[in-house]
Amino acid sequence: MLSGNNTFLTGAPGAGKTYVLNDFINRSLRLGKRIAVTASTGIAASHIGGTTIHSWSGLGILDFLSEEDKKRLGNSEKLIKRYNGVDILVIDEVSMLHGARLDMISTVAKMLRKSDKPFGGMQVILVGDLFQLPPVSRGVQKFDFIHNAEAWQELDLKICYITEQHRQTADDQLLKFLELMRSSELNEINGEIVTSRVGLKPKDGQVITRLYSHNIDVESINKQHLDAIPTAPKTFQMQTKGSSAKVEQLTKGLLANEVLELKIGAEVMFVANNFAEGYVNGSRGQIIDFDNSQPVVELNNGRIVVVEPHNWSLNEDGKIRAEVWQLPLRLAWAITIHKSQGMSLDAAEIDLSRAFTPGMGYVALSRVRSLGGLYLKGLNNMAMTMNPDISELDNQLRTSSTTLATVTPDAEEPTEQDDNSDTPEQDDTLLNKLKLWRREQSQDSGVAAYMVASNKALEAAARIKPQTTTQLLGVPGFGAKKVEQFGQQIIDIINPNN
Repeated sequence: MLSGNNTFLTGAPGAGKTYVLNDFINRSLRLGKRIAVTASTGIAASHIGGTTIHSWSGLGILDFLSEEDKKRLGNSEKLIKRYNGVDILVIDEVSMLHGARLDMISTVAKMLRKSDKPFGGMQVILVGDLFQLPPVSRGVQKFDFIHNAEAWQELDLKICYITEQHRQTADDQLLKFLELMRSSELNEINGEIVTSRVGLKPKDGQVITRLYSHNIDVESINKQHLDAIPTAPKTFQMQTKGSSAKVEQLTKGLLANEVLELKIGAEVMFVANNFAEGYVNGSRGQIIDFDNSQPVVELNNGRIVVVEPHNWSLNEDGKIRAEVWQLPLRLAWAITIHKSQGMSLDAAEIDLSRAFTPGMGYVALSRVRSLGGLYLKGLNNMAMTMNPDISELDNQLRTSSTTLATVTPDAEEPTEQDDNSDTPEQDDTLLNKLKLWRREQSQDSGVAAYMVASNKALEAAARIKPQTTTQLLGVPGFGAKKVEQFGQQIIDIINPNN
């Protein structure tokens, strides 16, 4: 990944994909790389501090690209700058991304970056586990998995398959069961590992989360339990900043509620990470008090936390477009399997009697840390189903990753000295040439120098050194009109030998 290769980062739930991704992003930023961090769903995007690939790409809900769409996208100055202002495109949770959409994004990137290379020459990092929930395919029998896309083949992806497990312990029976599911080696005998948990009830006083396949069950259970507490609720309203459209876009991807009602005794779950305070996404607890109107939560491990509002933001093109503040809590007597992706639960009661798609049972079971914390309310024939095409592909991915690992040295730990060693430095000689050119243009046209190009724009150009007018569009301070007027002159100054 650090070598600039297009990469598919994959592995089982709890293997540490998000940790590796965040480390890569931080290192790349220190090296001066410009990164767009996106995900296939709003929930996944909120976990990594990014936006949805649908929004970032400008495609929205389009299912195919018409010639009219291409023309409209090609004339968007905002999108031209966005695509050309990125070195690395990250797409998380790709199991739920349609192959056709990956092709559409690559098509638009080639068009806006004026390059026939895959994704117009951006480095692409795909992240996810293809055994997770598949793309939604209404009325279609065959799933449009991402690996079927032409763009997948064009990218010539390096496979990084993480195998170390950080959620379940190596000797736990649940981990063995999940590994058998992934390898399509389940049979009636080893299937009893999980079926033996059907009908078991939690111990008296044990607090667990209930996972359901349908949202209507979750809302009903949470309301029923909250109403049963005979005190008045305290209400917490989400605070927002930004345009209504961008705020709506951000809030759709959050597990936090716009209006949250809490009572002492309510079972809650954290929906954000705060390692300093001792909780992570999925941590369970109970409201035990209110301190100056802030809820006090006792975590299941006994830690007491006074919960303060958490900030989520929508970052596009290097700018914060929307922000919201809300308590990072939601009622946790029940939650949907879909919204549980990315969580680690000490215990859960799971109802898979209405599972409706391959991988749903696997997602639900893999949330739980150990077999002893698993309680199954029901199973149907779909619950333990995995897509056979993905099982076959998974074997190929493992083999590719193993082969790559034998020839790839470990990345060195970054040092303070290394943090800025490869960051593109400003070329002062080039900057002086650009300023001299600007002064001449200013005198010839009779306008102020800053109206030709700002200092920041020239400094960025002297640092990034774009090779084409298309790349110049990705430099802050250079819009389409300015590039049309002065672009070739600037490129000639930067690259006098071309």
